Amino acid sequence: MSLKRTPLFDVYKKYGGKTIDFGGWELPVQFSSIKEEHIAVRERAGLFDVSHMGEILIKGEQSLSFLQSILTNDISKLTPGKIIYTLMCYENGTVVDDLLVYMLGIEEYLLVVNASNTEKDYEWINSKKIENVTIENVSSDWAQLAIQGPASIEIIEKLTGISSDEIKYFTFLDEVDIKGIQVLLSRTGYTGEDGYEIYCQSFEAKKLWEALMDEGEEYGLIPCGLGARDTLRFEVKYPLYGQEITDEITPLEAGLNFAVKLQKEDFIGKSSLLAQKESGIPRKLVGIEMIDNGIPRHGYEIFVGDVKIGHVTTGTQVPSTKRNVGLALINVDFSEIGTPLEVVIRNKKLRAEVVQTPFYKR
Repeated sequence: MSLKRTPLFDVYKKYGGKTIDFGGWELPVQFSSIKEEHIAVRERAGLFDVSHMGEILIKGEQSLSFLQSILTNDISKLTPGKIIYTLMCYENGTVVDDLLVYMLGIEEYLLVVNASNTEKDYEWINSKKIENVTIENVSSDWAQLAIQGPASIEIIEKLTGISSDEIKYFTFLDEVDIKGIQVLLSRTGYTGEDGYEIYCQSFEAKKLWEALMDEGEEYGLIPCGLGARDTLRFEVKYPLYGQEITDEITPLEAGLNFAVKLQKEDFIGKSSLLAQKESGIPRKLVGIEMIDNGIPRHGYEIFVGDVKIGHVTTGTQVPSTKRNVGLALINVDFSEIGTPLEVVIRNKKLRAEVVQTPFYKR
């Protein structure tokens, strides 16, 4: 089966991108090196192609009540130009996906979902459809670029004339002009740094990429791949679907309580999540750091003595600090900071301990 490609695929070669299969997409894992790209975002700026992300448009007079019924966060808090992070859950409280909701206007919302879940999400949302709501998968119409890092603010200000005061965190402006391209400019990102996500029509993506790279050159802007995107989000404890959240993990176990409003009217999964909260959440997502020499990787088992207490969801050697750390979903009884654990790496139990998260703060 051939891999899907974004409208920017032809640009990768020019900048030395090394591609991999990521959930059925042929995407760059790195351009220079994961470490170099990671540090560029923390210190200067990096540019990511995230056009593989899915976009689903919800319209109609019942769109708010519909979204309230399928999403965990309180969508009524939105006003046009605002964005909210939320999750969709199954009846049992586990996660369909995590996503952003953009309020485009009265009775019009854009859902930005994970690439590997786009088709599944679209079908699932359609299966819950109510009257006076239209649901449209517009993913192929849109390209999405993310410019992240402290210098991204100056780069965007120079390109658009829009200062950071005019577009606060988790808000967006529509019909912004960048070198003759009409974009939706969003003060969001998944790296833990300040920055923007920029949406344009697919056919304008290459022109937009080059405009950003040209303007960013003097600021040290470099292209970045999935590798750095993963280490950056991991370092600040942002979850990745398929690892920290899955159809076997609830948002409460993953520590995403802030996006689950159990006091709002009924939504899918609410009763299961309420029951879990009342009976005591059995597992907790924690940070771990290796004491022995080894890197904890996704899926590695964790023990205390002879008892298996959980598994690593994501782990790596962090490029900025060289610490061998991981996120792990473990039995809540062993989640106190400083608790000694053992991680099974190549059939050997190696010493680790529970540590504070996130691993990096801006």
